[in-house]
Amino acid sequence: QVQLVESGGGLVQAGGSLRLSCAASGRIFSLNAMGWYRQAPGKQRQLVASITSGGSTNYADSVKGRFTISRDNAKNTVYLQMNSLKPEDTAVYYCNGVVSVKAGNWGNYWGQGTQVTVSS
Repeated sequence: QVQLVESGGGLVQAGGSLRLSCAASGRIFSLNAMGWYRQAPGKQRQLVASITSGGSTNYADSVKGRFTISRDNAKNTVYLQMNSLKPEDTAVYYCNGVVSVKAGNWGNYWGQGTQVTVSS
């Protein structure tokens, strides 16, 4: 079974940086679009950044210029570099991706999340 495992979360002061990683494991044929979502207490999960198989990126307005999503297909890993962090960025961050376990067979998967807390 495919699993997405996030890492790199933690506690950081406002203005600091964190780098999140999402590693896909299992019987993986290929990775398609990947993305990072976050969910703050009492709020709905929302898209933070996404990246297509071709490398095109998309960002929520709230993180543009501060966050960068990237991927390393050889390692089946997607990253989220977060700079100039603000208290408003505090949330559980989830990795999401479209993963093919064999040719022509795709599924959507979620990681279990990693906590990011930004103190002021």
